[in-house]
Amino acid sequence: MPLHRGADSSHDRESDAARERRRLSMNPFYGEADPVSGMTSAPPTHRLPDGPLPPSTAYRLVHDELMLDGNSRLNLATFVTTWMEPQADVLMGECRDKNMIDKDEYPRTAELERRCVAMLADLWHAPDPGAAVGCSTTGSSEACMLAGMALKRRWAHRNADRYPARARPNLVMGVNVQVCWDKFCEFWEVEARLVPMEGDRFHLDPEAAAALCDENTIGVVAVLGSTFDGSYEPVAEVCAALDALQERTGLDIPVHVDGASGAMVAPFLDDELVWDFRLPRVSSINTSGHKYGLVYPGVGWALWRSSAELPEELVFRVNYLGGDMPTFALNFSRPGAQVVAQYYTFLRLGRDGYRAVQQASRDVARGLAERFEAVEDFRLLTRGDQLPVFALTTAPGVTAFDVFDVSRRLREHGWLVPAYTFPKNREDLSVLRVVCRNGFSADLAALLVQDLELLLPELRRQPGPLSKDASAATSFHH
Repeated sequence: MPLHRGADSSHDRESDAARERRRLSMNPFYGEADPVSGMTSAPPTHRLPDGPLPPSTAYRLVHDELMLDGNSRLNLATFVTTWMEPQADVLMGECRDKNMIDKDEYPRTAELERRCVAMLADLWHAPDPGAAVGCSTTGSSEACMLAGMALKRRWAHRNADRYPARARPNLVMGVNVQVCWDKFCEFWEVEARLVPMEGDRFHLDPEAAAALCDENTIGVVAVLGSTFDGSYEPVAEVCAALDALQERTGLDIPVHVDGASGAMVAPFLDDELVWDFRLPRVSSINTSGHKYGLVYPGVGWALWRSSAELPEELVFRVNYLGGDMPTFALNFSRPGAQVVAQYYTFLRLGRDGYRAVQQASRDVARGLAERFEAVEDFRLLTRGDQLPVFALTTAPGVTAFDVFDVSRRLREHGWLVPAYTFPKNREDLSVLRVVCRNGFSADLAALLVQDLELLLPELRRQPGPLSKDASAATSFHH
C-alpha cells in the first residue's frame, strides 16, 4: 500500500468560502425527507463528522466521488482481475464477514483453502501433491515474502556456524523482478544481487545468475512472466546452470519461481514448458489468485515442494478460539471471500475452462500486438505469446512524440496504458505495455486501435515529445 499523508491542519480552520463550498457539495435531494437538510449537513472530508448521516446519503457521497476513478475494465496497466461472474459476487458477499484466520469457527472455509492448495500442488506437478504444503495470502507480494523467509531460514540452518556474525545472505534475481522482492531484501536484511538487462534481453540470464551465487546465496528467483514485457524467464535453464554450479563447487542453490501471473497461464497453454516442481531444484512457487487466477483482489498462494522446504519453526501453532491452528502468514485477520471465490473459479472452469479463458486472452493480446505492429510508428518488444501481455516502443526515426505522449493521449479516451522506462543498462528504452485479461475482448481491442488511429495524426504533427522529464512522465513501474 502507498503511504498517504493526513490532511494539512488548515483543513480544520474552514473559511466562510470553504463552508459555502461544502454546503453546495451535496445534491439537495440527498436530504430525502427534507431536501433542504441535505444542503446544511454535508460532512467534513478531513476529520470525523460530529454526527451520523443517513446510510443512503453516505453512500451517494462516496459513490459520486468514486466516479472520478478510471474505468477498471479499460485499465490495461493492471494484471489484477476486473470482472467476475455474478454468482462469484454473491458468494463473496456471503463470505466477506468471515475471518479466514478463524479456522475453528469457519471450518468449511478452511477446507476450501486446503483444497485449493491441493489443486495447485497437482497443477504444478508436486512429486506428492498430498505432501506439498502451502497457504493462501493476500497476494503474491505476501507470498514472495513468505517464500523468501523460508529460503533465508534454510540457509541460516546450513550456515549456523557463520550466521549472523560473519555471513550476510544474498538473493540472486533479475533487475526486472517485481518491487516486492526489493522490499523483502530491505526488510529482511538480505543483499539483492541483480542481473542487469543487456541489449534485447530484458530478463534473467541463467549463466549470469549462477555467476553471482556463492556460499551466502539463499536462492535464485526466476519470474514466470516478467511484468516489464510479459516474457517468461527460462526456469529450466536457470536450474541447469545451478546444477552445473553444484557439480563444480558443491553449492546447492534452491530456486523460487515467482509465478504471480505465469503460474496460472503456462499450465494451461504451454504444456511442453517445464518450469515447476518437475524441476528438482524448484523448492517453492507463488501465484496471484487475483491475476490470471481470475479472482478479484486480493488473494495469492504460496506452495513448497514438501514440508522439508518450509522450516517448522516458521509455522506458528496457535490455540485460537478453541482449536489448534497452524499458520504461516504476515497478516492475521482477513476475509475469506477471496479464497471462496478462488475455489468457486476452480470448480467453475476446471482445466478446460481455464485453458479456454487464457487462450482467449492470449489470442486477443497477439491480435492487438499485430495491429500495433502494423502502425509504422511502433516497434514491438514482445508479442503477447507468453503472458497475454506485450510491450512496444516508438520506431526508429519517430521524433515528434514518445510513448509518454501516447499514454497521456489514450487516457483522454479512457484507456489506461502505462508508459515507463526500463531499469539499469536499458534506461534508454521507454515502452508502452498492454495487459490483456479476461473481460478485455477483441471488440474492446478494436476500439483501442480506433482511438489510437484518431490521435496519431495529431501526435505526428507535434514539434517534439511533450515530456521534458521522462522520469516525471513515468506512470507505472510494475
